[in-house]
Amino acid sequence: MDSKPLVTLDDVLRAREVLEGLLHRTPVESSDAFAEIAGAPLRLKCEHLQRTGSFKVRGALVRLAGLSPDERRRGVVAASAGNHAQGVAWAARRLGIDAVVHMPADAAIPKVEATRSYGARVVLGGDRVEDAVARAVLEAEAQGRTFIHPFDHVDVVAGQGTVGLEILEQVPDVGTILVPTGGGGLAAGIAAAVPEDVRVVAVQSERASAYGPSLAQGSPTSITTTRTMADGIAVARPGDVPFGVLAARDTRVLTVSEDDLSRAVLSLAERAKQVVEPAGAAGIAAIIAHRGETLDGLVEPGRSVVVVLSGGNVDPIVLRKVFRHGMSAAGRYLHLRCSLSDRPGSLVGLLDAIAQVHADVVTIGHVRTGAGLGVDETAVDVEVVTKGSRHSREVLEHVRAAGFDAVER
Repeated sequence: MDSKPLVTLDDVLRAREVLEGLLHRTPVESSDAFAEIAGAPLRLKCEHLQRTGSFKVRGALVRLAGLSPDERRRGVVAASAGNHAQGVAWAARRLGIDAVVHMPADAAIPKVEATRSYGARVVLGGDRVEDAVARAVLEAEAQGRTFIHPFDHVDVVAGQGTVGLEILEQVPDVGTILVPTGGGGLAAGIAAAVPEDVRVVAVQSERASAYGPSLAQGSPTSITTTRTMADGIAVARPGDVPFGVLAARDTRVLTVSEDDLSRAVLSLAERAKQVVEPAGAAGIAAIIAHRGETLDGLVEPGRSVVVVLSGGNVDPIVLRKVFRHGMSAAGRYLHLRCSLSDRPGSLVGLLDAIAQVHADVVTIGHVRTGAGLGVDETAVDVEVVTKGSRHSREVLEHVRAAGFDAVER
């Protein structure tokens, strides 16, 4: 394939002129906690603090600003799980363009409501983003609207690349940039903006990692994705435009698990005081996943690591689940099932045993009938918050030593 990048530094510089004065220059924050894990100075590029809560508005605004007067008159249509939807809606309102956005039926309510609040008409339906894209393309063809792709367009990639220009100015000694990656627009834009000696590392959910197989094959390849909490980067096929840029840079790809993602969201809230959605925390998830190691030679001694926090639009209900999942992955959440004699005082004895090792009981549930239970027995599910893996083991051992038949669930 032709290795010439389809997006250049000049494209990114022109995109910055379009965005001048319209969007935030998002801050860069230091983090001693994550720097210690990474083994290098580490900075957080806070794109979750951008207008609409993610970097997506950069590319959307550049793309819409480049439309002809006739295209603006006919309006635009987009498809997204949430962040691109909000970016397009905000940019369209700013430029006086009518916008329709297709979203999956189960899109997060805050993202749907935010998109509507920016003035776009939202159409819900289908289970996947790909379903929304198909409907949006059909509407564009039927009504003469311009389809605004979330990542596969030169203007969109160039707009996202302005993040890279800001990083160079804010962190002059940057050596490595970790970027959450789905279709690849943000990673490709940053790669086009920064010099060759700055490593751009694409981080994907292991449940939706299309870039590894695609780079190995030499062309964008579709994969079968499975459900991931990082819905913002759950893309089955890289975009042709971003793939061309990232392939030319010989970009490294790291994948992270669901446990890594949830622990990253939790750690960012606790240690950096940043509320970030799971997709936006993928870079920190990679740091956590490689705790105690160098990032496979990707961290250059004497140079800083920058982790892009790409979005912060997360449903509070989802955030609660992610926090709970993260605490469990970090060994700070213990779920026990205990068989008790069904007589007064048994539950008190169990709770007293847990209290003796200074663990906090969160919930208690009774199961009075079931396989393996005698007529005079009950099973009790107890959810406990602990201080970590070692404390969780101590709690379990102490409860068993107190005479209770306890198993971890």
